[in-house]
Amino acid sequence: MSAARPAGPVGGVTGCVFPPATEARLAPARRIADAVLFEGYVLYPYRASAAKNRLRWQFGVLVPPGYGRDSGEHSHQRTECLLEPRGPGGHLAVELRFLRARRRTVQRAAAPGPDAYLTVPELELSDRVLTPWDEGVPESVRLLLPLERLTRPEGVEHPFLLPARRETEPVTEKGAPVGRLRYATEEVSGVLRLRARELPGPYGALRLTAVVANTGGWTAPPAGADRADALPHSLLSAHLLLALDRGRFLSATDPPRWAAPAVAECAGEHTWPVLADPEGGDDVLLSSPIILEDHPRIAPESPAALYDATEIDEILALRTACLTDREMREARGTDARAGAVVDFAASLPPEVLERLHGAVRSLREVSPVPGAADASGEQPWWDPGADRGVDPARDTVAVGGVAVGAGSRVLLRPGRRRTDAQDLFLDGRTALVEAVLHDVDGSVHLAVTVEDDPGADLWRAQGRFRYFQPDEVTPLEAS
Repeated sequence: MSAARPAGPVGGVTGCVFPPATEARLAPARRIADAVLFEGYVLYPYRASAAKNRLRWQFGVLVPPGYGRDSGEHSHQRTECLLEPRGPGGHLAVELRFLRARRRTVQRAAAPGPDAYLTVPELELSDRVLTPWDEGVPESVRLLLPLERLTRPEGVEHPFLLPARRETEPVTEKGAPVGRLRYATEEVSGVLRLRARELPGPYGALRLTAVVANTGGWTAPPAGADRADALPHSLLSAHLLLALDRGRFLSATDPPRWAAPAVAECAGEHTWPVLADPEGGDDVLLSSPIILEDHPRIAPESPAALYDATEIDEILALRTACLTDREMREARGTDARAGAVVDFAASLPPEVLERLHGAVRSLREVSPVPGAADASGEQPWWDPGADRGVDPARDTVAVGGVAVGAGSRVLLRPGRRRTDAQDLFLDGRTALVEAVLHDVDGSVHLAVTVEDDPGADLWRAQGRFRYFQPDEVTPLEAS
């Protein structure tokens, strides 16, 4: 995952203040949650005019129930997970996090006077091009609850209400007013419902159910409305962070054997719970609207947020740096976060860009000496020098009683049972064998270049060949 860094409008926090120890446990998980919060927020080329940025908010959208009934969208999400308290007196910290749409309208100064403004599709300035856009304002609702209270039959129900706001921001160019931005943030209301039930058996585990629901009264007008009309009244990218001060959560993907049947019965809706401590702890859980693995981590090579779903930092940074001046000005005028991406890509030093060129984290250590034994005394199977009895340039294979090896001419007769369409185009062509290769399964492959191919010398120099099995060629002469 790539890091998400704050930019743009700052939202608010509703509810309690967590103790310092709880904040310390949640801090690493919040970096993961921030990446979830802004997943797909604005996509390359980071302009509002791009087609892919016109259908937004794909994850964790909770619409008002009056709109959700007819739209196929969801108005609630449900998390069920197992936890094990450690002794009495434990508390559960709950943090609901989501984005709230702040709709921006662009107006140009039409004539001298305080109210002479005209709504326009764009306002071009020297450093940016301002366009209408829905900004995402982060919001949080926090609760700190005794576990004992959650086990009562009624559980806990916590409604919340975020009031509507209207704001205006003047736009100036060289000190002179040229327009203004008008922001509309609509009322959003919802409820958090939490309840815990003890599992039968000797383990003392609890099944926690947490429901987040949009309870807003907004409905589509009689003339109808599209999804964009409902988004300002919705919870966007909604997810939960949960932390225990005395206890642990059980993994939904790799639970203890005794808990597996109970985990299988957990009925989540529109979220996926994962252990969220990147260092491997089990006292913090993230219920995410996108599927993650336990203990997700921010890639250490990722120096900034690019917000692009399933982003690849290197290629996005390179492409962003290649945007035209006009495109960069449009991105800066689209959103503060998009502008930060453009400025980041334009100022990226070579040593940082090199770090983005991929990383391999799963290979075990091997001897740096080619062909040398590893710590177990075995030869690395993938090392071409490990088996001195194999030489692709000298080995031969018998085909129809003829020894075929490097330098042999063959007629290509690809079979249909394992051949793709590209190989079938070469049926009947002649080729030169470049090497005889053995794979780890014991199969033999002939690396060939096609005769009369004007690029054959280039393929040979780069070690790029076409591959056929011995029963797919006919020798043209003895080797």
